Amino acid sequence: MAVSTAYAENGASTRAPKTERRVVVAGAGIIGLATAWRLLRRGFDVTVLDAAPVSGATFAAAGMLAPVSEVVWDQPTLYPLMVESGRMYREFALAIEQEAGSGVGYIENSTFVCAGDSADRQTLGELVELQHAMGMSVERITASAARRAEPALGPGCVGAVDIPGDHQVNPRLLCDALLEILGERVVRVAAAEVLYDGAGVPGGQARATGLRATDGREFLADEVVIAAGVDSGDVSGLPKELNLPLRPVYGDVLRLRVPERLQPLVTRTIRGVVQGRPVYIVPRADGTVVLGATSREDDMAGVSAEGVHQLLRDAYRLVPGILECEIYEMTAKARPGSPDDVPMIGQVAPGLTVSTGYFRHGILLTAVGSKLTADSVCGTLADNDAGLVSAVDPWRFSEVNDPQRSTQPQPEEEKL
Repeated sequence: MAVSTAYAENGASTRAPKTERRVVVAGAGIIGLATAWRLLRRGFDVTVLDAAPVSGATFAAAGMLAPVSEVVWDQPTLYPLMVESGRMYREFALAIEQEAGSGVGYIENSTFVCAGDSADRQTLGELVELQHAMGMSVERITASAARRAEPALGPGCVGAVDIPGDHQVNPRLLCDALLEILGERVVRVAAAEVLYDGAGVPGGQARATGLRATDGREFLADEVVIAAGVDSGDVSGLPKELNLPLRPVYGDVLRLRVPERLQPLVTRTIRGVVQGRPVYIVPRADGTVVLGATSREDDMAGVSAEGVHQLLRDAYRLVPGILECEIYEMTAKARPGSPDDVPMIGQVAPGLTVSTGYFRHGILLTAVGSKLTADSVCGTLADNDAGLVSAVDPWRFSEVNDPQRSTQPQPEEEKL
C-alpha cells in the first residue's frame, strides 16, 4: 500500500503535512481521483467514495490528449481549457508517475488526421484554417507522405494533417497510479446524500459537512466535492436552485490485439474523417490499439452493433490491417455531457464544490479540471484566468445567480 506522500518540487517524496482540514470526494473516476490527489498534496485529509472506482467513462476512454485535433466550430469557451490542460499535462502525468512508481502510458507521439474522400479532405482543410487562425501548430501533408510515415495507411486515405502537439496517456494506468497513491483513502461505497449543518438542508448559510453513503455511513468533512460523472446530479442534497443539466452520451470503444507480423500497426494516433464520421486508432506501448469515436444519445447501455460495424468499416478504409486484428474488449460507457460540452466546476454551496460535465474531453481536461476543482475547494478559484473560471461556472444553466461563496483559509499550495 502506498504511504501518504506529497510530490516535492525537487522530485522527492515527502509525507503529507499534518492538517485538521478534511475533504470527502464523491466519485473515483479520473476527475475525482486526480482532484483527491491534488488536495492530498495541499495538506488535506482525503476520502474518496465510489462503489466501483474507475468503472465508468474513464474505463472506456482511449486517452487522446488532443487540444488541436479536438477543435470544432462554435465552442470558443472550450478551446482555452483544452489548450491549457494540454500544456499542463506532461508535468501532471509525470508527477503522478514518479510518486506512484509506475508508468501512466504518457507518450509524446504526434497525431495524423486523415481524410477518407474528397469531401472529407475539404472538411479537414476548413478545420486546418480554423486551427491556424487560433495559432495552433498543424501541418498539411499529402496522402503519400502520410503513407511513407505510416505504411499501414491504405489507399482510402486521400489527405492528412500532422499535429505534433497532440499526444496520449493510458487512462487506466493513470488511474491505477492514483489509486496506489491514495490507497485506503478510496472507500468502495457510493455517495447518496450531502450532509449539512444547522437545519441540515441546503440554502441560506447551511454548510456542507460531509456525505452519507448508500450503506448509511456518514463521512464528515470540512469540504465536499461531487465528481461522480453522469451520476453527479443523483447525489441528493444539492441546492434546489442549482441546475446541472447532465446527459449521458455513450461511446462504443473496441480494444484489439495486433498480430506480431503487423506490429506496429501504426506508430502514432490516427484520427480520421470518413464520410463525415470521426474515427480514431490509438496505439498502445504493449502492441494493442484502441478504436473508437462513436457518439450516441439513446437508452442502450451496452455496446451497439451498429457502432461496432461503423468503427470497423471506417477504420478499415484508412488502415486496412485493422481487420486482421483480434478484438479482445468492447466497451460502452456514458460520458457526462453538458449543454455546451464544457465542464461545470465550482462552489455551489458553502463547503460544497461540483466538478462534472466533461463530456468526451474528460481525460484531456483532467490536468486543468482537477486543478480548478482543488482551487475551488481552497477558495482560490478566482486566482485563475477569469475566462477559464467563467467558462466552467456551475451556475450558468441556473435561473439564479451564484450565491456568495464562503472564504476558507488556504492550505499549503501544492508544488506542481
